[in-house]
Parts: sequence; structure tokens; C-alpha cells
Amino acid sequence: CGWRRRRGSSAPRPLSSSTPGPGRTASSPPRAAPPSPSPAGAATPPPPPPPRPSTTPLQGGETKAARRRRARESPEGMLRHRLDMCSRDADLATALELYAAAVDPATAVPLALHHYNCLLYLCSNAAAEDADAARRGFEIFAAMEAQGVEPNEATLTSLARLAAAVRDPAMAFSVVRRMAAAGIPPRLRSYGPALFAYCDARDAVGAAEVEAHMDAGGVVPEETELAALLRVNADTGRADQVYRVLHRTRTLVRQVCEATAQVVEAWFRSDAAAEAGVEKWDARKVREGVVKGGGGWHGQGWLGKGQWDVGQSEMDKNGKCQRCGEKLVCIDIDPSETETFAKSLAELACKREVRDDFIRFQDWLRRNGPFDAVIDAANVGLYNSKAFSFSQVNSVVNGIQRVTKSKKLPLIVLHRSRVNCGPAKAPQNQKLIESWRNAGALYSTPPGSNDDWYWLYAAVSCRSLLVTNDEMRDHLFQLLGTSFFPRWKEKHQVRLTYSGRGPTFHLPPPYSIVIQVINLTPS
Repeated sequence: CGWRRRRGSSAPRPLSSSTPGPGRTASSPPRAAPPSPSPAGAATPPPPPPPRPSTTPLQGGETKAARRRRARESPEGMLRHRLDMCSRDADLATALELYAAAVDPATAVPLALHHYNCLLYLCSNAAAEDADAARRGFEIFAAMEAQGVEPNEATLTSLARLAAAVRDPAMAFSVVRRMAAAGIPPRLRSYGPALFAYCDARDAVGAAEVEAHMDAGGVVPEETELAALLRVNADTGRADQVYRVLHRTRTLVRQVCEATAQVVEAWFRSDAAAEAGVEKWDARKVREGVVKGGGGWHGQGWLGKGQWDVGQSEMDKNGKCQRCGEKLVCIDIDPSETETFAKSLAELACKREVRDDFIRFQDWLRRNGPFDAVIDAANVGLYNSKAFSFSQVNSVVNGIQRVTKSKKLPLIVLHRSRVNCGPAKAPQNQKLIESWRNAGALYSTPPGSNDDWYWLYAAVSCRSLLVTNDEMRDHLFQLLGTSFFPRWKEKHQVRLTYSGRGPTFHLPPPYSIVIQVINLTPS
């Protein structure tokens, strides 16, 4: 979508005017092999017997298996199982019947934390549409406290959801503060009830307090939370806060979903947006802000006044808007950010891998690097194939070398087992492997290692292109926990497709896929 001041507004420089001026346009782009058969006539060996449960006697002579079985078959264990089934099936009515029987003196069953958490979870799920469910939830929590059962994060999150369901954001927020005071780290889901309840109540001040508490606790909002903050500030005409949250969304989310885009569009169509902004500004500060931010944003607030021209558009392959003709820029990454990220990546890898192995790789990289490109050879060699293909890797090696116009081969990262076994034993593949080794371009990762750490660190520390179709979404990459990583991927990852004619490289776009303010420099 794109937004710009309309012709004839009081902006110092409408985008369609011949009078130059900074940033009144913001644009964002739409958004294992089967076992070998036994030789003929050979008897098929029987499958190994299943592992036998532990029969090691514990203190008192009872085995672990017997103790677990006794726990499952106890009244508490059977109640736990039935409540778990109620949670799975969203069956609040049956869960409340089980609870009533458990607290009845005639059929009493001692209730533990897990029992209460199941009940509170079910009540909080139903509370938004069933006032009685909320009432019962509060009653169950009061009974839990009276019994002396200590709540955990899941308990208090359900309590906060109950408070939000009865439209009491202050109570929901007090639950989060209680959690933090008790030494229970609140999670993003813990803040959601209070934040969304304040936003639904159009209480922008309360929502800002929740956001500040999140920031103090190191809890980072995601797109849903940021969209709610944008909406409440836009609805209450808080232009400066809309600007701040829009910039935060730009940093943390980058490419927004359709629902968030609609919130942003609604703001730019509003009268408050037309009135927001100053008519005079320091052009030097605007230029400095653009340079400091790497391009695409100046950070000086709303500049100019007047109605915005709002519409949806598409970008061509070079980032040119098909509606207004302006071009999105490629936003630079601060070199110090890259260096800091490489250091944190190495520290994390040393904790997850054998430390000496990874330090040995760092030393090797210092001696043999830097490289213009790094190839995730396992991903490339298995592209559209069940069997690893060295010839496919070699075609990518040669192709990306032509793309980078480098006299040096790219770095090929491949697990040692693939270098020494299987297809690697074929004579033609042995020649390839030897040529890569002689060029100082092959690093074989040690047994038991995860080669993802190696190729990612090499690409980040060398500031090189990374050739892989791996989307880097699994738990390893989630450990990185930083907004820098998506920005780095956007500018460095090269994806590929393969056909009979060889590999086709899909290079990073020449522009950054992120909310931008364009036409920033006055003439």
C-alpha cells in the first residue's frame, strides 16, 4: 500500500507537486531410504523385543513403572486424565461436573495445580461469550488460593484472560504485575489479555503502560500486539504515538499482513492524520536521520499537513511503485550490528556444539576466508532428489562464482559423513572433493555436529551471500531471538531452482521489503 499527501493539500511538498520536500510518502510492498531387501532365501530376523519397563526397585521396594501406574490409576490421576480430555474437546460442562464431584465431601478428590489449570483454561476460553463461565473461573481460582496451591504462569494467564473477558483491563494488568512480583517471568501471552482489553476499551494510556511493562521485562510484541497499539492510538488521534508504533512495526515486523495494513490505511484516511505534522522542519536533521537509519526512514515525525492519497499498488522487480512512480530503497545494515550478531551467533554455537570443534572452524575461516558466497551443500545437493548429488553442488558452485564475479570459489559446508561415505566414494566425486579441498573452499563439519551453525556463522561473519533454500524457521534459528536476523536474511539469502539447464539463482531484491518513507531528500 502507499500513502502520500493529496495534490492541493497544505503540505510543503505534495508528492505530485514540483516543489521538493521530504518524506510524505510511505510505501510497503504487498506482502530416509528404505532398508535393502534380505538376500533370496535368507531368513528374516525377528524384530527386537520392545524395551522392558524399569524393574529397578525404588526405596520401599516399588519400581518406577509401578509407581507411575499407581499414580495414573489413583483418583487424582484419573481426574487429571478426564480433565485433559475436557481441555482437548473444549468441554467445560463436563469439567465443571468433575470439579463439583471432586469438592463434594462424599466423593472428594484432592486437587493439584494441574487440575486447577485445566479448569481455569476452559473457563477463560468460554468467558468471552458466557458470563457464567467467567464467574465460575473466579470462584475456582479463589478456592485454589484458599487451598494454598501456588499458581504458575499458566494459572495467572488464565486469570488475566478471565479479567479481560469481563472487560476489566486494570485487573488483567494487575495479574501480570503480580506475576512479575512473585518472580514468575510473564510471557507475551500473559500480557495479551490486558493489552487487548485496554485497546478494545480505547484506553491508549493504559495500553501504553502495558507496553512499557513488556519492554521493561524484555518481552517483545509481535504483529498482533503492534496492530492493536496502532489501532487504539489512531482511533484516539494520538499522531505521535502512531508514528512511534508504526516505526516499531517497521523494525520488528517489516512486511505486515492484510489486517495490519487495513489499520494503517484507516489511519492515513483519517482527519487526525491530515492534521498531524509540522509545516517547517530542519532539512539537515532529515538527511542525518536517513543516513543514521540506513535509508527509508528519517525519524523526525510527521512532516507537512494535508490529506493523504491512499491506495494499493505493486512494485516492479526493481522496487518501483506502479502507482506513484517512486522507488523503494535498499536499507543498509549497520556493520556494528552484523559484528554483534556474529559474536552472539558464535557464543550460542559454542554452547550447542562441541566448543573445540566450532573454535577450530573459526580459526580455519580466519585462515581461508573471507568468501563472497557460502553454500549450504546438504540443502543444495538434495534439492529435488532423494540421493545426494555432487554434480548438482558443483553446478551451483560454478554458477554462484559467476554471479559474484569472484576469482575465489565459494565456501562449501558439508557434513563429514557426506564427504567420506556414499556417493562421495565415486571417482568423479572424489576428484571434485579434492579440487574443492585444494582450493581451500571445502569445510567438512565433524560427526555429531549441526552444519547449520557453521554455514550461517560463515555467511554472517564474511558478510557474504548464502545459497540455501532452507527457510531457517526451526528451533535453532528461533534461538537467535533478534529482529536483526530477518533483515540479514532479506539481504543475503540466495534461493535457487534447478532444471535441466542448471541452477537459477533468485538473488536478494534490490530494495528492502519493509515500510518506508520515500522521497526524503529536499532539493
